[in-house]
Amino acid sequence: MSPTIWVVIVTLACALVIGGVVGGVRRARRSRGELAPSAEPSTIPAPAPPPALGGAEGAPGAGESEEAPSEPAAPQLEIPEAPAGRMVRLRRRLAGSNNHLARALADLLSADRLDEDVWDDFETTLITSDLGVGPTAELVERLRRELAVEGISEPARARELLRRELIGLVDPSLDRGLALEHAEGVPAVIMLVGVNGTGKTTTVGKLGRMLVAQGRSVLFGAADTFRAAAAEQLGTWGERVGVRTVRGAEGADPASVAFNAVDEGITEGVDVVLVDTAGRLHTKVGLMDELGKVKRVIEKKAPVGEVLLVLDATTGQNGLAQARVFAEAVDVTGIVLTKLDGSAKGGIVVQVQRELGVPVKFIGLGEGADDLAPFDPEGFVDGLLGE
Repeated sequence: MSPTIWVVIVTLACALVIGGVVGGVRRARRSRGELAPSAEPSTIPAPAPPPALGGAEGAPGAGESEEAPSEPAAPQLEIPEAPAGRMVRLRRRLAGSNNHLARALADLLSADRLDEDVWDDFETTLITSDLGVGPTAELVERLRRELAVEGISEPARARELLRRELIGLVDPSLDRGLALEHAEGVPAVIMLVGVNGTGKTTTVGKLGRMLVAQGRSVLFGAADTFRAAAAEQLGTWGERVGVRTVRGAEGADPASVAFNAVDEGITEGVDVVLVDTAGRLHTKVGLMDELGKVKRVIEKKAPVGEVLLVLDATTGQNGLAQARVFAEAVDVTGIVLTKLDGSAKGGIVVQVQRELGVPVKFIGLGEGADDLAPFDPEGFVDGLLGE
């Protein structure tokens, strides 16, 4: 062979050897993941453009390399029970309770004959049910006169007579509505006062739920700065129905917290500001004076339309003593009776109204979130009569 042919053969052989080596290296790198498979090994793919700032919809590569953080889900708000249906449910619970007044009425209706012993027992039971001496004497006198004429041969007639007289004692003529009217640009303001342990902060939360159910916007003012858990407790009530709570530091001036709550209520344009106050003993003159100061400071921003006194219905005569002092200090406009369940004595409704000259506006018969209802005299008496 000529030298030229040998040169061509050697060149081709070298090219084959080099190509085989290069191909083996690429296959090895590909198997180790160092080289992505490609239909065109000689072409280097262009890098993908970075995601557009802000994750604009339709931007090339947006969301491919890293998912955008999702927004936290909004808390599920509760839907409070409307006030209209509450008293019906609470009346049934009252009818099923074992209170003194209900027992006294049942004993009277079940008696074969109304002698002096029966009337004495009836009168004693009424007094021990916290109806009060005056209202008890009135009721017994009227019943004795009417039943002496009518007799008790007709139980339905006797029951109707009892119902009528009790409704008269509870006094359906009193205005039990909340004063929610307010001038343009300022909210209606309601203060809740009472001693420790009556369920005052819980009542603020329940009343707020009731107002939300009526379609009103509400703001809480946590002016009980002496009890560490009070603001947290009120905040929890508010979060459940979308009501914000204005609070201050522990031990802060209660009047300043109440003032700030009303001020923020004006700024936000809410309908109602509910102000919780610290529980205090009615015998502590300094604390009672401070309560009056809270009201005066609030009224630099907006008038206080309601001062609701929260009373534990199980405290009886002690509750009445508390009521008198609070009424003098802050001009109480209405009563909220809590714990008026099976252990309570329903006569307190009549006596506290007579003592203070202000109506019972709300009653509570349980621990449930919606176990607070506007007080309805007829519904209340029907509950006592087991109807």
